[in-house]
Amino acid sequence: MKIAMVGQFPPHVGGVGVHIHTLSKKLVEMGHEVYVITYPHKEIRDIDGIHVIPTKGLSIKGVRGLMFKKNAKKALNKLIEKEDIDIIHGHYLFPAGAAAVEVGKEHGIKTYVTAHGSDMFELYKNQSFMRSSIRKVLEDADGVFAVSNALRHEIIATGVVGISNKTKLSWNSVDINKFSTKPNDSFKREYRLTDKPIVLFVGNLIKRKNVDSLLEAKKVANSDYYLVIVGDGPLFKKLRKKVEEENIRDVIFTGARDDVEDIIPSCDVLILPSFSESFGLVLIEALACGKPVIGSDVGGITEIINDDVGLLVNPTKISSIAMAVDRLVNDENLRLVLSMNARNRALDFAVVDIPYEELKP
Repeated sequence: MKIAMVGQFPPHVGGVGVHIHTLSKKLVEMGHEVYVITYPHKEIRDIDGIHVIPTKGLSIKGVRGLMFKKNAKKALNKLIEKEDIDIIHGHYLFPAGAAAVEVGKEHGIKTYVTAHGSDMFELYKNQSFMRSSIRKVLEDADGVFAVSNALRHEIIATGVVGISNKTKLSWNSVDINKFSTKPNDSFKREYRLTDKPIVLFVGNLIKRKNVDSLLEAKKVANSDYYLVIVGDGPLFKKLRKKVEEENIRDVIFTGARDDVEDIIPSCDVLILPSFSESFGLVLIEALACGKPVIGSDVGGITEIINDDVGLLVNPTKISSIAMAVDRLVNDENLRLVLSMNARNRALDFAVVDIPYEELKP
């Protein structure tokens, strides 16, 4: 079959891109032909047998989404003129999902959308002007996928007619060969972080990820550790300035990196203190590397972290975050026990789910 994906894709950084890449790669391995229509990027190229089609346009805050919807629809229509597309799959309800369902409906092509989290937890909940557009996507899609049960329940709660029957769970998955327990201290050597434990955060530096609370927890810590923050985003300069002005010790900002699989093995604990999270892909990547994890007691994180592999915290309480970090940093035996269970937990997310009814055995 020929499948057209619409959404973020590497080298763009983020969980959506990883999800599309993983699913597309598996489909290609199964003998299907996959095309991905994605955001503009000068380094876009075909990869792993996947045909990658960048759209035109500029990444201007406030209009980026609308520009992508328009340009993705153009690219989809152009692709359909050349190829007999069997399935269209939009990732993230708006703008990619909107572009996918509009073109799919126009051409009578089966169209699916995947909600990835902030499209429901932020756009739909907090930006009322987006609700009608997102509801329209949910109404018109032939099938809706959610990357966690928490997100699935959020979608069903919209009350869109028939939404419960057509919304299915479709887990994110982890490449356990790429993310492994094989020792790798290259990052530790690069930054000369060899004399104390490393607590690692990987993600976009946005308010929802709650990195500010990580810095506050570092200030009141009863343990000695490096806090490494991997990622970029609108809060990068503000957070780095906070560290400098408040003299918060042993905090390292790396900016965005494309070698996370080499960084995680160097850490001792990975933490994701988000206020909301549909899943938390980096958590299963860390578990695959045999690392204990700390995450917020919210959303899809609670579907990943159990007592065997990590700790859950209240993201609104600095003391909760600080105590969890202190507990793992100060207790090497506990870290070891959690680490021994981590890889097995990651294996629960190792199989790539092929969600399409047409391809079910």
